[in-house]
Amino acid sequence: QVQLVESGGGLVQPGGSLRLSCAASGSIRSIYTMGWYRQAPGKQRELVATITSGFSTNSADSVKGRFTISRDNGKNTVVLQVNSLKPEDTAVYFCYADVLTLAAMRTIGYWGQGTQVTVSS
Repeated sequence: QVQLVESGGGLVQPGGSLRLSCAASGSIRSIYTMGWYRQAPGKQRELVATITSGFSTNSADSVKGRFTISRDNGKNTVVLQVNSLKPEDTAVYFCYADVLTLAAMRTIGYWGQGTQVTVSS
């Protein structure tokens, strides 16, 4: 069993910043891709940014230059630094990890419970 726990969401004014963190724990052999997705009310979940175990990153065009993803392989954590926030960034942000567990012979995708980010004046 693997758990992902996010933290760092909240209410922030336009132009503000937040630091979203996600920690993975449980029966983990290794973690490949980790990332962040978000879902706004009435919209589909969308990719925000991902990072591989080799630290290659990918991000949505809408957040390039404002959001930065990083990870600590030793601690099984991933962080999303979000700057210059806009009202359209308001959403529930979900952590994702592609995990090879101690028991499985293949990777399994796990999701966190989500953390709310609200950008409003």
